[in-house]
Amino acid sequence: MLKPVLAHKLGRLLLGTSVAALAMSQTVRADDGRDHDGRNPVEQIRTASPIKHVVIIVGENRSFDHLFATYQPKSRNERVLNLLSERIVKSDGSPNENFDKGHQFQITSAPNGGKFFISVGKASKALYTTLPAPDLAGVQNPPAAAILTLPGGDPGLPAADQFLYGTGGTGLPNKVGPDIRITNVNTLPPGPFLMTGPTMPYDAYTGDTIHQFFQMYQQMDCAIDSEHVSRGNPTGCLHDLQSAITTTYSTAPGGTPHDTGQTMAFFNMQKGDVPYFKFLADNYTMSDNYHQPVMGGTGPDSVPLGFADQVFFGDGKGNAATPAASTVYNPDPQPNTLNLYTARKQWFNCSDPAQPGVKPILDYLGKLPYKAQSRCDAGHYYNAVNIDPAWTPQGTPSGAGSIPPVTMTSIGDLLSAKNIPWKYYGGGYTVSGTGAPLDGLYCNICNPFEYQLNYPAMRADHMRDVTDLFNDLKNGTLPAVSYVKPDGTMDGHPASSKFDLFEAFAKNIIELAQGNREQWESTAIFVTVDEGGGYYDSGFIQPVDFFGTGPRIPMIAVSPFSRGGHISHVYGEHSSFVKFVERNWHLGKLTPRSRDNLPNPRTNDDDAYVPVNMPAIGDLFDLFDFDRDRDHDGDSR
Repeated sequence: MLKPVLAHKLGRLLLGTSVAALAMSQTVRADDGRDHDGRNPVEQIRTASPIKHVVIIVGENRSFDHLFATYQPKSRNERVLNLLSERIVKSDGSPNENFDKGHQFQITSAPNGGKFFISVGKASKALYTTLPAPDLAGVQNPPAAAILTLPGGDPGLPAADQFLYGTGGTGLPNKVGPDIRITNVNTLPPGPFLMTGPTMPYDAYTGDTIHQFFQMYQQMDCAIDSEHVSRGNPTGCLHDLQSAITTTYSTAPGGTPHDTGQTMAFFNMQKGDVPYFKFLADNYTMSDNYHQPVMGGTGPDSVPLGFADQVFFGDGKGNAATPAASTVYNPDPQPNTLNLYTARKQWFNCSDPAQPGVKPILDYLGKLPYKAQSRCDAGHYYNAVNIDPAWTPQGTPSGAGSIPPVTMTSIGDLLSAKNIPWKYYGGGYTVSGTGAPLDGLYCNICNPFEYQLNYPAMRADHMRDVTDLFNDLKNGTLPAVSYVKPDGTMDGHPASSKFDLFEAFAKNIIELAQGNREQWESTAIFVTVDEGGGYYDSGFIQPVDFFGTGPRIPMIAVSPFSRGGHISHVYGEHSSFVKFVERNWHLGKLTPRSRDNLPNPRTNDDDAYVPVNMPAIGDLFDLFDFDRDRDHDGDSR
């Protein structure tokens, strides 16, 4: 989901102060993190692999099929699950013989007696004749073009790539209506369609899509019945209501639908789209079974990177509390509508089946062919949408309407307890709250540690700007664990950014890392996004609890230990990164209830994508090729 007020902030960039000067004025620490002999002490910490530095770069809102729909592995010994291999589309992006697997249906009658639903049977839906036309959704001119007027531009991006801020506008007089840059926009067949074409370049800004918690559950259309379940799809998620939900959840009868067919769009790597991610997939290890951790948007999907769990509404001291009734979500449809939500709010209590929208999901979980823990503690209210964390980046209280601080244990706490260095590098962190240029572009909901009660005490040692990451990469002072988040102009988010900006951001970091050869020899960089952004994906979904998981998203491991273009099919999600850090640095688990307690997946020869021991998620060690029989220090494992 587009971050609140981000579009407004992009439009009010302040002028007159040099960004380059701001970057140079950042505090320089006298201690560069090295021992007197010049070695980084991180290299001496005992690990379960040769990896001494792990970096995770997190972009925004793109599903796996949206990016990799037509990708073909470089090696004939590798296989990938995507729209091309499933013969849903051809290499030129046109429909193929199995296009019906991606068919989208409209809802014709109330499927759950006027209550919230997460599945629709054949009797209550009908195939679209043509896909609802993808809308401009407010996109027109490049939203961050003002950055080009700033001396030095945005310091998070190399000078050679700054021009991208001024390209990609629509060239159209309007901000709403069908996006006529898309070929045959008004007559698209009812399934996945190629975004790019003669009048729609890969570099273009395009509309955002809906993907909040309850809407995404409906889009997936999951049920345990003969219409949904098959041998290869034991959880029964059909992904066939993408457009139907975007046109019904908030559109009054007779009103104009918004945020429509663009959810089915995909790029074509066969024609040069997404070139840097293709390069990474060709040369390093990629997963084609990595998923957003929960149904929903950026905030709820970023939290598991730190907690392998979800935060909740509390009293500010770690205890659960009840939010105001006016802030509780009610996705039940209004009278005489199919799906017009009663109240789109903030919080839901999934421990109580009587609460709106809760029972259909609990019923579904109870019918799964394995036991999925609900992970809904009694009396706890969890956020369905993006809500500001407890603290501002500066460590001051965020104020009314934010998520009160939690006392949950994070992976940062475990690392700090063992004196293992870690940092969160956020684009725009240094200027956030200063009124300087680019103020307001830092993503506060993306930083899981800002939800913690002890966040203010973390700042001095662990919170940095991405410009500090560039220095640590060059100087060989990279910590053991690094989180990296670009600012809102270059994170790849639809409408407010575009994916070639995120590619440029990631490429710069990877090349800086590789430029320090000694440090690079013990480094691994994971490149992913927070969630799928509501874009269609055809992959299997494994619900491990009430919150998800959700559709597939990209995940590529770039390291000296992941060369060769291998594709892993092990089921993973953002909690897998937590599991990787725990295993590599011998940390133990976060809490008894967090997802890092789930086992690594086991599969059989029939299907490499569906774990036979569900619920299960991997620890990402499968993305590397190194000796796992002994620790890097020589200790037997």
